[in-house]
Amino acid sequence: MPVLCVSFTPVTPGTIMAPTSDPCSFSSISDCVTKHLNLNYYVDFGKHVLKAKVALTVEVLVDHFTSLTLDTKDLKVSEVTANGQAAKFTLGPKHLYKGTPLEITLPLELSRGQHVIVEVTYETAPSASALQWLTPEQTAGKKHPYLFSQCQANHCRSMVPCQDTPSVKHTYYAKVSVPQELVAVMSAVRDGHEPDPLDSSRVVYRFRQPVPIPSYLIAVVVGALESRVIGPRSHVWSEKEFVDKAAFEFAETEIMLTTAEELAGPYVWGQYDILVLPPSFPYGGMENPCLTFATPTLLAGDMSLSNVIAHEIAHSWTGNLVTNKTWEHFWLNEGHTVYLERMIGRSMESEQFRHFKALGGWKELQESVNTFGANNPLTVLVPNLSNVDPDDAFSSVPYEKGFALLYHLEELMGGPEIFMGFVKSYIQRFAYSSVTTDEWKNYLFTYFKEKVDILNKVDWNAWMYTPGMPPVKPQYDTTMADACISLCKRWTKATEVDLGHFSEADVKAFSTHQLIEFLSLLLQEKPLPLSHVKRMQDVYNLNNLKNSEIRFRWLRLCVRSKWEDSVVMALKMATEQGRMKYTRPLFREVYNFDIYREEAVRVFVSQREAMHPVTASLVAKDLKIDISKSTEM
Repeated sequence: MPVLCVSFTPVTPGTIMAPTSDPCSFSSISDCVTKHLNLNYYVDFGKHVLKAKVALTVEVLVDHFTSLTLDTKDLKVSEVTANGQAAKFTLGPKHLYKGTPLEITLPLELSRGQHVIVEVTYETAPSASALQWLTPEQTAGKKHPYLFSQCQANHCRSMVPCQDTPSVKHTYYAKVSVPQELVAVMSAVRDGHEPDPLDSSRVVYRFRQPVPIPSYLIAVVVGALESRVIGPRSHVWSEKEFVDKAAFEFAETEIMLTTAEELAGPYVWGQYDILVLPPSFPYGGMENPCLTFATPTLLAGDMSLSNVIAHEIAHSWTGNLVTNKTWEHFWLNEGHTVYLERMIGRSMESEQFRHFKALGGWKELQESVNTFGANNPLTVLVPNLSNVDPDDAFSSVPYEKGFALLYHLEELMGGPEIFMGFVKSYIQRFAYSSVTTDEWKNYLFTYFKEKVDILNKVDWNAWMYTPGMPPVKPQYDTTMADACISLCKRWTKATEVDLGHFSEADVKAFSTHQLIEFLSLLLQEKPLPLSHVKRMQDVYNLNNLKNSEIRFRWLRLCVRSKWEDSVVMALKMATEQGRMKYTRPLFREVYNFDIYREEAVRVFVSQREAMHPVTASLVAKDLKIDISKSTEM
């Protein structure tokens, strides 16, 4: 893919530069837009499929409208109607990651401004990329099966035929039929439940989402779930084995919510619930409206990893309320969300804490750039995703390069209070819509019209369209990091003779965040000699720490230093949970340890059926495995 070198072209304030297409979607968004979905799901755990019917209320944008295209992926479509009349349909050729276009010919002609209800009857595939079906053995309770979805970026099409692009937003209503011993929840307000009139052994749960959302925020979970109240508008949901731990861990949710409201404006989604998923969930969190998904790796026992919840709360404004128009503008979602998350941390902790977290983020960005390669076009802030699977582009770049740009602008414009004023105004201006980078930038120039001369000096091309690290390295306050930096230097410069000078007292006063930072700094250095990591274990006893962020970094450090005893522990962590932030680097570290390369491949092949489809696909690429042939190995 060629490197983009695109300069900013000013546009008239208020102009909406709507793209007529999305490189990750087949759907005809220039001709029509979906306004509402009415979903009916029958969850079949025996066949691992959803038997479904969806009615799409579609608004026509052009005259002489007679056909439309929806995104699908591995769906078995049996019938299509338009306003109750049979409609002809064909499924086009299958694309590697975009799926298959569903081309529908209407039995009527419509004009601009008219609406049509298109109803599709279909069934999902057992291998649907949005869905993970867990056996009872894969759950905490071991008694009941479990289903969860993960639609971001473009997997909703594998469970709903839709315009699967973030440029289109719609409301939805849903009914979900499940076995009576299980509970269904969705990214929507719960609207009651009743016995399934067609099957007395099942229950139908109802949901409504009155705020327009893009398709990737549709989410469904079915399992043996319990809930606990953790605030005036919040519950935590999980299997009973995790639910009380989760209620403790996320006890500060309401404080975070009210802090975010003070910064960004009213919370428009009604309820804010958190669902702790089984370990195979591939992300730290997912900001599904009304129901944030969270990995159980956050359950550290001391609330130290709850900043992930602050991030998902922030998405309620930046991502869910104001959305990137296509995945090429993903940094608009994530850069602003990291900025808002750290402003929440600033309010609840301190400005020094915000800078400390920003320092850690800069290191994560450096690692992503190193992994991709400094000239890789996927390290630009606004990548060209023509012929690129958005899952392959996923990294910390949009998060941390985006944050670094916003922090740089904050410094130029006059500080956090002034720049947060812009962020809040930007949210109000583009609420309920989807935006491009040009629209964001145009509004930035409009908002700071008295400081355009300063903004014109920013090297926009380098920030937006040049690979590698940003053109400016922010100068963060290092107060909280200084002790970590000092201890890191002691270890990297230590000779064999010096090892006796280290003791448990070195880290006695460290917070969890500082210990994470210390290990992160060591990962940026050359691998330590094996004698050093063994001594570190002797004095700090890191093998016994259960905090996932600490354990992940410590095991990577050990494997890099070729400590063979750590390989088993690293592969255990890589497979006991499926959070890609941990699983992919741990597998890569073991793979790069030459004598254990085959073991990394063997363990992956033996465990991949238990992994989330997206995780399995990306780890296979990391390990240079053709996943279609790996069953033979």
